[in-house]
Amino acid sequence: MKLERRGFFATMSGLALWLKPFSQAFAQTRTPRQTEGPYYPSQSMRGPDQDNDLVRVRGAVQEAGGEIIYLKGKVFAADKLPAEGARIEIWQVDTKGRYLHTGDSNSAVRDPHFQGFGYATADAEGTFRFRTIKPVPYPGRTPHIHAKVFHQGQELTTQFYIADHPQNDRDSIWRRLSAAEKEAVAMRFRKGPEGEETALTVYL
Repeated sequence: MKLERRGFFATMSGLALWLKPFSQAFAQTRTPRQTEGPYYPSQSMRGPDQDNDLVRVRGAVQEAGGEIIYLKGKVFAADKLPAEGARIEIWQVDTKGRYLHTGDSNSAVRDPHFQGFGYATADAEGTFRFRTIKPVPYPGRTPHIHAKVFHQGQELTTQFYIADHPQNDRDSIWRRLSAAEKEAVAMRFRKGPEGEETALTVYL
């Protein structure tokens, strides 16, 4: 009997160790819900090229202006498993501060080589990847990238920010977040094999 109990507790101990990294991962702050903003482009506003590379528009030789970055990440569903098949959308201003939206009143000429909107599909591990530009300030806002995630009837709208950007603390939307929420949507950049990259984890 003692041997059986010893074996049982050894098994449970091993299982706990195996589950520990997963429990730590899902103890993270849930990705905060944030405003969509007025410039989410409708289907009719989007160009024919809506892939995950916002820097090059299909058929164009020239790439968009701006500092190219790779936005990578993982999406986890409410059941704490990778959200395979999730649709991740992003949209942001070009280097001149123009959105891909007919309602944007910015008088600057929009960069025709910047896609403005794109989407990626999460793989079996929940991973996604975008090639885009580092966001620039918009009047009244700190630099940010808008994002929407759709998965099995769930929808999350949020925004990603440049960590420690000097304009963050003057941004009313950023200031509403708790310290943990700010960290959850903060982009920290590093030199990767393809160039400057950042990685985020999204919890639905």
